[in-house]
Amino acid sequence: MCCKGGIYIMGFLKSEKQSICILRGILISFLFTVCMLTIFSALLVYTNLSEETIKPVIITITGISILIGSSLGTRKLHKNGLLSGGIIGSSYILLLYLISSIVSSNFSINWVSIIMIIVGLIGGIFGGVIGVNTK
Repeated sequence: MCCKGGIYIMGFLKSEKQSICILRGILISFLFTVCMLTIFSALLVYTNLSEETIKPVIITITGISILIGSSLGTRKLHKNGLLSGGIIGSSYILLLYLISSIVSSNFSINWVSIIMIIVGLIGGIFGGVIGVNTK
């Protein structure tokens, strides 16, 4: 369902400004993730880092990326930081898992996936609250 000036999600995203802020937050999160994972992959190749560090580092990078993206994305909003950040975090994770299921033939939801969903949602919520309260 659409309404004048933007996307309509359960009565929340009524304005184009809110929609743009959320899309910007998701984009910032993905860009930060790509940059940080590139650095981490170089560290894996050129140092003696153990492969056992991959899952915790990916979860940490994802959480920090969503936190940064949602805080920067919601900075121009002056209310609903909790909800906006939650939407950014959950949309990021949803897109990530959608892309993963298309690219990987043996994609499945496991404990790491559940932890990633929780970290993404919490990171988005905290980032949204930080963003709307930052000038």
